[in-house]
Amino acid sequence: MGERVAARAFSRADRQRYRDKLRRTLDVFGRMLTESTFDFERPLTGMEIELNLVDDDAEPAMRNEEVLAAIANEVFQAELGQFNIELNVRPGSLAGAAATDLEAALRASLNDADERARAVGAHLVMIGTLPTLAPAHLTGASLTADARYALLNEQIFAARGEDLHIEIDGTERLSMRADTIAPEAACTSVQFHLQVSPQDYAATWNAAQCIAGVQVALGANSPFLFGKELWRETRIALFEQATDTRPEELKAQGVRPRVWFGERWITSVFDHFEENVTYFPALLPVCDDEDPAEVLARGDVPRLPELRMHNGTIYRWNRPVYDIHRGRPHLRVENRVLPAGPTVVDVLANGAFYFGLLRVLAAQERPLWSRMSFSTAEDNFFQAARHGINAQLYWPGLGTVPATELVLRRLLPIAQEGLAAWDVDTAVSDHLLGVIERRCTTYRNGAEWQAETFHRIDDEQQPLDRRDSLREMLRRYIEHMHSNEPVHTWPTG
Repeated sequence: MGERVAARAFSRADRQRYRDKLRRTLDVFGRMLTESTFDFERPLTGMEIELNLVDDDAEPAMRNEEVLAAIANEVFQAELGQFNIELNVRPGSLAGAAATDLEAALRASLNDADERARAVGAHLVMIGTLPTLAPAHLTGASLTADARYALLNEQIFAARGEDLHIEIDGTERLSMRADTIAPEAACTSVQFHLQVSPQDYAATWNAAQCIAGVQVALGANSPFLFGKELWRETRIALFEQATDTRPEELKAQGVRPRVWFGERWITSVFDHFEENVTYFPALLPVCDDEDPAEVLARGDVPRLPELRMHNGTIYRWNRPVYDIHRGRPHLRVENRVLPAGPTVVDVLANGAFYFGLLRVLAAQERPLWSRMSFSTAEDNFFQAARHGINAQLYWPGLGTVPATELVLRRLLPIAQEGLAAWDVDTAVSDHLLGVIERRCTTYRNGAEWQAETFHRIDDEQQPLDRRDSLREMLRRYIEHMHSNEPVHTWPTG
């Protein structure tokens, strides 16, 4: 959810003070990378799952405060829209049967939360974009009552000076304007975290960028928005446009967007925080009393609140995270490319594939990114978002091939090797990577199931209008979601 801030107005002096503090903080962070001991000896993985709330008619339920009060568990938190909540999974090891234990724990936690949500007229849904959303659901009134969100909304539109223009050309075309950041709430995702050393951060991030397109192709689950069939992972285009602080003139000048794939391979984690300070004006220029240089000089660990707050308003698809745990600083790569759902087992299969690949690709003597241009990795990412599991992707040594062929021929064995290096039990890795394999052989992920099921309902159950067909599709989706059977096994009839 991000750092909490109090409601306030920002002056020009606030912004100048924040800029100066941010630059001093960046200098301290640079010193820490060479002088401080970062925690990475037992690297942990973590996960966040964003969820939607719907009512009995499969329409968005604007009740997250009531739902959170009913759930009464601190691992569930509010998100941007009143129809969003988030589940934060505590960090843990991948070794042994940890994934199997996590699957059982997640299912129990989500089932309990859903049962409690039903008591206040809501149901939990893991999906990339909620198919029954309409523009009327995404207004200023639908934002969660939190000062951070109100300030972000105010500052983004102050920077733009005009309404957002959301335009997505896919199977159909969407063109609309919005006067709040509420459309961002339509983008619900799963975020994977991996703790890394400062020395390994650059290789890990570069490797994550290389495989982002493959991840999206396999995991796409967002084909519908506002009643239109758009990209297979429409969430990618929507998130980029819904948080864009740039009017057209600044886009033409090459100003970077806040949601950003990046523009180059990196050599240090410092590159990312330096880019943040150099390229992006502050949205929330709140200064803390901490003097990071003084804290470091006395042998303590600086919190670096300004650097962290600023980083939290720049939404790289693979993002750096600086944090402190038990008095020691650590770094994480936060992988943000995947949508939520469709089931717990699908989410964990996506995670196993990602963590397995990353373990091997980040350690190769001849790095993958030395054989693939950055622009090619970016093109793969957007091709996958458009076409999902039917995307054609470039890979060194293979050329441009179907995503499914790339996974089956080249990447699954690498992921298996990586999971073995994480000490994951063979039975666990076989089970989870088997889900990925069968997704590829059946050509069915969440997006394909949604589209195929919708069209079948729309064709067979005339004279339903499109919204009725989408509601019926979503009801079936929710039923299958609760079965925890992977999406490639779901019937479309």
